[in-house]
Amino acid sequence: MSTFHLSRRSVLAGTAAVVAVVSLPSVQGQAAAVPPAKGTYRWRNAVQGGTGFITGVLFHPSVRGLAYLRTDIGGAYRWDERTGRWIPLIDHLGWDDWNLLGVEAMAVDPAHPNRVYLSLGTYTQSWAGNGAVLRSEDRGATWQRTDLTVKLGANEDGRGCGERLLVDPRDSDTLWLGTRHDGLLKSTDRGASWQGVSFPAAASATGQGITLLVAAGRGVYAGWGDSDGTSANLYRTADGVTWEAVPGQPTGNAAKVPVRAAYDRHTRELYVTYADAPGPNGQSDGSVHKLRTTTGKWSEVTPVKPGGATGDGGTDSFGYGGVAVDARDPGTVVVSTNNRWSLVDTLYRTTDGGRTWTSLKDQAVLDVSETPYLKWGADKPKFGWWIQAVGLDPYDSRHVVYGTGATLYGTRDLTHWAPQIRGVEEASVRQLISPPTGTAHLLSGSGDIGVMYHERLTASPSRGMASNPVFGTATGLSLAPAKPSYVVRAGWGDHGNGAFSHDGGRTWAPFKAQPDVAKSAPGPIAANADGSVLLWSFGTANPAYRSADNGAGWTEVTSYPKGAAPVADPVDPARFYAFDTTTGTVHTSTDGGRTFTARATGLTSGDTEFQLVAAPGRSGDLWLSLKGNGLYRSTDGGATFTRIATCRASYTLGFGKASEGASYPALYMVGATQTVTAVYRSDDEAKSWTRINDDRHQWGWIGAAVTGDPRVYGRVYIATNGRGVQYGEPAR
Repeated sequence: MSTFHLSRRSVLAGTAAVVAVVSLPSVQGQAAAVPPAKGTYRWRNAVQGGTGFITGVLFHPSVRGLAYLRTDIGGAYRWDERTGRWIPLIDHLGWDDWNLLGVEAMAVDPAHPNRVYLSLGTYTQSWAGNGAVLRSEDRGATWQRTDLTVKLGANEDGRGCGERLLVDPRDSDTLWLGTRHDGLLKSTDRGASWQGVSFPAAASATGQGITLLVAAGRGVYAGWGDSDGTSANLYRTADGVTWEAVPGQPTGNAAKVPVRAAYDRHTRELYVTYADAPGPNGQSDGSVHKLRTTTGKWSEVTPVKPGGATGDGGTDSFGYGGVAVDARDPGTVVVSTNNRWSLVDTLYRTTDGGRTWTSLKDQAVLDVSETPYLKWGADKPKFGWWIQAVGLDPYDSRHVVYGTGATLYGTRDLTHWAPQIRGVEEASVRQLISPPTGTAHLLSGSGDIGVMYHERLTASPSRGMASNPVFGTATGLSLAPAKPSYVVRAGWGDHGNGAFSHDGGRTWAPFKAQPDVAKSAPGPIAANADGSVLLWSFGTANPAYRSADNGAGWTEVTSYPKGAAPVADPVDPARFYAFDTTTGTVHTSTDGGRTFTARATGLTSGDTEFQLVAAPGRSGDLWLSLKGNGLYRSTDGGATFTRIATCRASYTLGFGKASEGASYPALYMVGATQTVTAVYRSDDEAKSWTRINDDRHQWGWIGAAVTGDPRVYGRVYIATNGRGVQYGEPAR
């Protein structure tokens, strides 16, 4: 997932961080055992399987089969050993709390197995809200929440570093919370309130601050990510009051940032992985060291030093990331490399305290049959990248898991690996299409994983990511309404930025040509009603282009409003529409996209979250969502628009099969009829609305896309920003 690289204002450590305490409802998964009430919706993920950065995994030290997982933008999960699935824990967070879907850290209490804590906050920029801490006494089935007065950065650099949240090993009522810009916070009432405490290091603009908190015996160690490589970056407290730099700690570029740490209680040694940058990108050097806490002796135990030759004239540069110790076997440790793009990242395992290491990648057999997209268009998957989360089951020495930028791999024999990811869906979804015919009821376009053809909703697409070419991020997806077997897509690809399909999106071929600007600014694309014309937009700085030969040649459309998303009339092949948000004007074309003229003017301008959609099967029937300014409709091809009185705010709108006896398609909207932003359905052309999601199923920001199924009344697909594609159906 993407991250931001902005300078931020630091706040002095010691700032009070208190508190609004709220009781929160049970989450999806926990409530699934209770039959839904009549008339309500049942919500599930359209299975893709992972698809995002796993930033942390935490086995409970005293309960077999209990584990937790965190992501950078898609919430947290609990492992359910009985079903072999991860259960999402914070889907109840709604529109206004979108910034809390990023999980900065997790903590469990070894003495109280039912307690779990999460620190939430995705960004630290001024436009992002403050962080929060959730605490649960029932393994995340229900939560209480404390709002902080500081910001956390679960989707910023360093998000794969260690857990910044810790239950004090001497007192279960005491918790520690490390922040990026506000030093160290402490709670003495199990997370209900927080206060800043004195800490020896001062935050800088790097945005790392405290990178990890770990218990070692009765002491607590804290990693510091703002060191210059010569100053201290590891601190400890023995009494819970006074912190000091750990004597003799390693310095230098290879030990600049302490990424993660794990304590071997048998040998009383603390293992620390280091890198020259926090990651997950930008690391070129790193090391592994251990500290015998009883004597203060440090030893370097780096498996392979970065900087060697790759064999092809390159340099083997990387850092070190994850680390886990075996609770059953003293001296057995697993560490991961990170950002090792040339020779590919690996896990190293030692059984003798770091004297010798074995690369687990070298003998690994990867099985991704359950999530084929992990091949990324190649013949076979790679062992991993962005490996900063590593877990070792305290009850099974051969059960090792590690997170990547897209999945969580696991093994039970140290040789055979497969995604251990059922239930986790983290895609940031941008586009949705539900075709009226064909095998697949859903096509999706996402960040990082391109376009997928969902022939089944209950299994990861068998063809993986759409290939020929592979797109990392999809920017456009469109089918020809009167010829739905014809689909086009656009996005960021290494071998072309546009492609077409003649079989409904099952197989693809690249455009024979593309405008030069497509390489740097691929934007939304639309096919007209019969697929004879394509219109492709390239951002506010560039003109749009038109093709009448299936992408073999392109012509600049000078009259098209720059940056607008093209919309095809679903009936008339000669008509296109576009909304220019800079002027609040709807433009139309009646000559197949060759020229555009202004029609309706005076609409709200400057709104970056808008959407213009055309009602299926009707020419000139347009709906315009204008964020907090409501929903508007035109029945004359964009000449005039009328505001829909039943809607206060509309973020995205889609259509599905009409209800029995109705002549107009069902409308689905993410918006608000009064005060609550939610998912709504209307069966009477927006005269009235019914909310169809509930307080347990909200998924943060869901404003990118929504569509109903044209073949199944009541079924709706929702694009989330970090929880994949959610689909709902009326409960029966």
